[in-house]
Amino acid sequence: MKYDYDLIVIGAGSGGVRAARMSAGHGARVAVIEGDRPGGTCVIRGCVPKKLLMYGSAFSADFEDARGFGWQIDALSHDWSALIAAKDAEIRRLEGIYRSLLKSAGATLIEGWGRVTGPNEVTVNSKVYWAEKILIAVGGVPQYIDVPGMAEHAISSNEALDLVDFPREIAIYGSGYIALEFAGIFNGLGARTHLIYRSNLPLRGFDEDVRRHIASAMTKRGIILHPEITVDCVTAKNGCRKAHLSDGDILEVNKFMAATGRRPNTEGL
Repeated sequence: MKYDYDLIVIGAGSGGVRAARMSAGHGARVAVIEGDRPGGTCVIRGCVPKKLLMYGSAFSADFEDARGFGWQIDALSHDWSALIAAKDAEIRRLEGIYRSLLKSAGATLIEGWGRVTGPNEVTVNSKVYWAEKILIAVGGVPQYIDVPGMAEHAISSNEALDLVDFPREIAIYGSGYIALEFAGIFNGLGARTHLIYRSNLPLRGFDEDVRRHIASAMTKRGIILHPEITVDCVTAKNGCRKAHLSDGDILEVNKFMAATGRRPNTEGL
């Protein structure tokens, strides 16, 4: 059977691009299919943009510490839109590098959502491609747990990286590293920040001494912790979000963020 490619990779994230480059370097005819932007979770909507915002938010604590060393810092303010613009510029630069890496390796980038339609067949934008081997490298996406109103009224880490307006008050549901990093980001940039989680300490699965220290440090930074609490439902009114908590309390915030894990991005594949 004649194939269009020796290898088709579905997904142009870190794993897919690396696999495509190495295979093309050994002489294989390779195509990479991507429906979003080359770079994947890490570069486009994960590690890199999140760390840029995290770094930017850390300056508020540095400014506060500086007062103890005699620095007089008045009228301190932050421009959220400027930070997002700078983040976007860096992401565009890195995306360009990923595109260049694929091109220089001799791999073909096919833009669109790929769907496996046969043993050796992938369909993209109604066009069929044939390959001897198909590699699935689609990564993951944020998931919402089954709580009434959660999917309709919550944002995930994806949307949190691209908010047009900075929230004056935000509630984050979860206590993994993604939840904690975003709590640090929003708190550091001046938002009143709530962290809601069902365990007694954040970072379930980490060493107990680390968990205790993190909880203490976050409280000292002004993050409001709600341990051993779950969210019964999320409602919306007049542009705000209301988190109805298991202890009977209701938090009214500008944004409600769900940091409740990730799932494989295989829907419709």
